[in-house]
Formats: sequence, C-alpha cells, structure tokens
Amino acid sequence: MRALARKYAFDALILVVALEGALEVAIRRDSPEAPETTAWLSAPLTALVTLPLLARRRFPFAAPAATWAIAAALSFADGRLIGFTASASVAGIIAAFLLGNLRDGFQARLGLGVVLVAAALVAYNNPDRTAGELVFVPVLFGVGWLAGFALRGRVEEAEAAQARAAQAERDRDAAARIAVAEERARIARELHDIVAHSVSVMVLQIGAVRHNLPDEFADDAEALQGVERTGRTALAEMRRLLGAMRKDGDDVELTPQPGLDGIESLLAEVGRAGLPVSLHVEGEPTALPRAIDLSAYRIVQEGLTNTLKHARASRADVTLHYAPDQLRIEVRDDGVGHGNGNAPGFGLVGVGERVKIYGGEMSAGAADGGGFVLTTRLPLGGDRP
Repeated sequence: MRALARKYAFDALILVVALEGALEVAIRRDSPEAPETTAWLSAPLTALVTLPLLARRRFPFAAPAATWAIAAALSFADGRLIGFTASASVAGIIAAFLLGNLRDGFQARLGLGVVLVAAALVAYNNPDRTAGELVFVPVLFGVGWLAGFALRGRVEEAEAAQARAAQAERDRDAAARIAVAEERARIARELHDIVAHSVSVMVLQIGAVRHNLPDEFADDAEALQGVERTGRTALAEMRRLLGAMRKDGDDVELTPQPGLDGIESLLAEVGRAGLPVSLHVEGEPTALPRAIDLSAYRIVQEGLTNTLKHARASRADVTLHYAPDQLRIEVRDDGVGHGNGNAPGFGLVGVGERVKIYGGEMSAGAADGGGFVLTTRLPLGGDRP
C-alpha cells in the first residue's frame, strides 16, 4: 500500500485539482467574476486544463506543455475561465515545475518559453486584469519553472555522486580481488620453496636408501625407485605451475625465505626507516611449521609497512604470544590514521588471505586510547616440524 501511495499520490492530487476546478466553476456561477461560458461547458474545460498532467510519465515534455497550451487556447474563448479557479493556477505551477525539471536542457529551456508566453496570453485575455498582472503572472509561473530547474541540478549532482560512489565501490572490489589474487600467488611461490625443499630431501633420502639396499631386496629397491620417480615428477609439475603463476618481470627468489628468527632484523630495518618498534614475546617460543613461520613473519612485516605508510605513528609495538595450540600476533601503533584495506597496497587483504589459509582469525581497527591495532591468530594444531 505504501508503494502504491508513493507511485500514484501525485496522480491522485492531479485528479483532486481537476475535480475542484470543475466544481468551483459549477458552484460559483453567480460570482461577478465567473466565466461567461455555460456551466456544462466551463466545468469540463476547466478540468481539461489539469488532466494532461496525468500523462507526464509517458510524455514528460508534451504533457505539461499541453496544460499551458490548453490554458492559453481557452483564454481566447473565455478570458475569465482560466483565472477564475485556483485549480488552474495550481496546475500551471505544477506544469511549470515539471518543464523546468526536464533532464533535456533544450526541452527545459523551450518549456520556459511556453510557460512565459502562455501565462502572458492568459493574463492579457482576462478582461479583469490589471497592468501589473501582465508582468506578475508570467514571473510567478517562471519562478515555478526555476524551482524545477534548480531541483533538477541538485538531483543530477546527487545521481552523479551516487554513480561515482558506485564506481569507486566497484574499483575497490576489483582492486581487492586483484590484491587477493596477487597475495595468493605470492603465498603459492613461498610455499613452493618450502614444499619443494621438503620433497627434494625426501627424494634424496629415498635414493640413498635404494642405492644401499642389498641385491636380495630388489623388489623393494624397485618400489623405492618408483617413489623417487614420483617425487621428481611432482617437483617438475610444481615448478611448471609456479612458472604459470609468476608474472612477467618477477625475479626468481634465490634467498632463503624469512621466519620469526629474522624478526629482529626486520624491526631494525623499520626503525631505520623512522619508526621505532618494540618487540614483546609472551609464552615459550617453540619451533613452528615452516609455512606458518614464514606467514607470521609476513604478517608482522605487512603490519609495520602499513603503519609506516598510513598511520603517521611515532612508535609501534609487536607482540608474539606463543601457546601450545596457537600463535597470536599483535601489531599496535600510536598513529592517527591507518590503511584499512582500501589503501593502494591492500596490505591487510593479503594478511587476511594468509590467516584464512590456516583457519585462523584476524581483526584490524582503531585501538582503545588511540592508534591502530592488527591482531591475528594462527592455529598450530599438532603439526610440528
């Protein structure tokens, strides 16, 4: 019901205005200012001035222009007919407003001409007019057109702002998807190094065992040779897949992948860049699975990088909390602003991807008392190196 009311309330108002005009002409026949046309003709003619506005959706220019054209034409037949009822003035204001509100600038300006000319004709043909009404009447309805024109500008600005906001949202989503894809590719390259090293060690150990088997274990040696062959094939496939994921211009990573054992060097490097960082270790540090160790280092690195780029902080704190089943990492700064995932690097998006891989949790936002805090939790389970 509310939707129908919003859609047809204006149409109902137009019908009420048309009906009021027809009844007013019929009831006030004894007024000295009443039109000279007979009641049975003047009533429908008065309603006819307003009714074209019902077609404004289908004919946004022609419908309000027809209201003014009909009013001007009827003023030649009976000069008092249009000015006698308030409904005609209301219909004229509505029509002028609609013409000013047209999206087509040419039609809107043409509508202003229609309003001014028709209003001047209606005022001129009224035998009871005064000299001032020849100017006042067109100006009055011109103001109605101007109101519609001004509102059109505001609506266009609002729609343009809405379109820009929607485009910015689409750009952010696209950038976030790109950031996620790039981070996944980076994680895949890092994990390749870790897995490739482990598989290589396994293949070498199997080969060493196979070569040392005595001749009576020929069947076992053949089985081990198959395992060795499968391992080498897996390594080749991994390298081929990694090559497909690597972008043009990417350099092959030759240095060892970092871990939390290199966290002190990272903090010193950030300190030389202008951000003093304090490290806090809680719990008993233990050896971590290689992939989680690398991801923990990357999380700290990305958190401090975001602080350097966006937070305008004077210091930062990194806390590593070791527990039997999880590793919690907190990067906190005292800055006044921070990248929240919408910054160009989308660093926190990458952190989220790393945490998601291991089924962990991440939160990032304003800290109590000011600053920004990034908190992650990486489950360890029973998978120890």
